[in-house]
Amino acid sequence: MKMINVVNGPQNASAIILGCMRMPALSVEQAAAMIRTAAEEGVNFFDHATCYGGGEAETRFGDAFPLTGLKREDVYIQSKCGLYFDRKEFSWSKADILDSADGILRRLKTDYLDALLLHRPDLLFDPEEVAEAFDELHRSGKVRHFGVSNVTPGQLELLKKYVKQPLVFNQLQFSLDQSQLIDNGLYLNNLTTERSVVRDNGVLDYCRLHDITIQAWSPLQFGMFKGCFVDHPDFPELNKALGEIGEKYGVSKTAVAIAWILRHPAKMQAIAGTMNPDHLRDICAAAGVTLTHREWYQLYLASGKFLP
Repeated sequence: MKMINVVNGPQNASAIILGCMRMPALSVEQAAAMIRTAAEEGVNFFDHATCYGGGEAETRFGDAFPLTGLKREDVYIQSKCGLYFDRKEFSWSKADILDSADGILRRLKTDYLDALLLHRPDLLFDPEEVAEAFDELHRSGKVRHFGVSNVTPGQLELLKKYVKQPLVFNQLQFSLDQSQLIDNGLYLNNLTTERSVVRDNGVLDYCRLHDITIQAWSPLQFGMFKGCFVDHPDFPELNKALGEIGEKYGVSKTAVAIAWILRHPAKMQAIAGTMNPDHLRDICAAAGVTLTHREWYQLYLASGKFLP
């Protein structure tokens, strides 16, 4: 497994994260087996959110982890808070952050989180309240590191004005199909394509400049949860290229698609949301593949982009 040292954050963390959103579909025993499979493949990082199954994902993980034989100190567990779909609002208030953290710890049956991320922006967030909540969680030992998810450079700057702790992660959508993180830099000032439109205020470069590790979510998806592009009939050129490169390295198309993300010099982590052990093994094979510069571009162009 490829490992990364997060600046101001977890050290020796796996480049591939097991995203646990779909874990409620598993029994406790199946969840324990899935966690063990991840560990056997070198994955030591697990991602949660309070909204995944309304907390059921965290509960299932918390019930399953003691059955794995793994030690708590040998893994990194993070969760995200701020989305309240039952209330039809997002909230980064101090009270909600603190209440969410306590609920997360209770459901996961752990004394601390390695990382807590703010999950999509609260349009009414008060950075001073966030700072107070983070101070309390850090001081008490309940949370070791902090980050965000789907947050812009301006919002990060506003948070950093008040938050004392480093913001070490930003979860952002990124895949061969959903590559808007990098597209604008290529098509700058080009009126012939929608890909020139700035959609994130340059968040990729901002994160690299400020030592914020990007965690790529939905790394195999096209559109907004429309499905997986691997072996999908709508992506013939991409799958041809994935197959050719996969044959060269002796890995699956899936592994090549993940290797494309890991090849980026930003040193991203890729979140694998599968609850299928065989699929996870396929994904983890990506860590053993380093695409050439030319192969990376071959895949980018095969996904429907062009060089201006």
